[in-house]
Amino acid sequence: MIEARHLRVLRAVARTGSFSAAARELGCTQPAISQQMKALEKSVDTPLVVRSGRGMQLSEAGRVLLKHATGILAGLSAAEEEVAAIAGLRAGRVRLVSFPTASSTLVPPAVARLRDSHPGVRVSLVEAEPPESLAMLRGGECEIALAFRYPQSDGATASPAAAHGSPREARAEANLEAQQLSAGTDWSDLVITPLLDDPLVGLLPAGHPLAGRGGPVGLAELAGEQWIAGCPQCRGHLVELCAGAGFEPRIDFATDDYPAVVGLVAAGLGVAVLPRLALQSVRPDGVSTVPVRTASGVPAVRQVVALTLPDLAEVPAVALMQERLAGAAAHR
Repeated sequence: MIEARHLRVLRAVARTGSFSAAARELGCTQPAISQQMKALEKSVDTPLVVRSGRGMQLSEAGRVLLKHATGILAGLSAAEEEVAAIAGLRAGRVRLVSFPTASSTLVPPAVARLRDSHPGVRVSLVEAEPPESLAMLRGGECEIALAFRYPQSDGATASPAAAHGSPREARAEANLEAQQLSAGTDWSDLVITPLLDDPLVGLLPAGHPLAGRGGPVGLAELAGEQWIAGCPQCRGHLVELCAGAGFEPRIDFATDDYPAVVGLVAAGLGVAVLPRLALQSVRPDGVSTVPVRTASGVPAVRQVVALTLPDLAEVPAVALMQERLAGAAAHR
């Protein structure tokens, strides 16, 4: 096998015309140069130098190898420099995949801070919801995926209807379990950077009887309302929360577009629950926002995290981007 150090010796011998001169140039002994040239000739199974008088010159095989060695060594030097730049955060690339509310709230300040401190690191962004974003991460299409999941809620164990075993609730429970399995919330193979717990906020029409209460609203108090739901994972969680509060929500409208949710609520067509992050990038005109409590009286939240693969977590630019995301979340 031809080694890079042998090619460097061959180049020095060709440039200086002798083993001793090559040794002085490379800062080693003449016997060491001789040994390395012998090892290189053994690798290619042919003489590479020809002695002539007091000096030496390359054989035909030596000249051919030297021609290729020049390009090989130049390529190695360039690769070493690029790797050193990435390791020193003078260069590098981080591809982010994020769900929309994080794209508009957490990502901009995090990327701005990274760019200010390390302008050579390139950051790109595409949007996708989990579980698609996790599939992209595991498939090598990004280095970091911003994702969310809902902690276990009362609905998994405390639904009165489910306790009575009605067929409708059994079907709902089975559907919910299927949604949870497909939601990509198994993160056991990933490195998790917790960012924040994002509280869920109730949206009520401005004239709603509960709008002016000034305190938290329990989900059971909204049992008779028409509902406007969001993404599939959010809808599944809404059904679970409502089941924990003892009712099945009547979902008349479903949309992933948060301004549309606000517009529908403002028009008096129903009530909704949205993450607080979503309301930071949407003007909630014509609606009242209220804290939401689960059946056990605790705030409803979703967990927002940055995910990456274990090997990627060791890449300096990826680690720095995760740090910047955590910093942006801390200021929310």
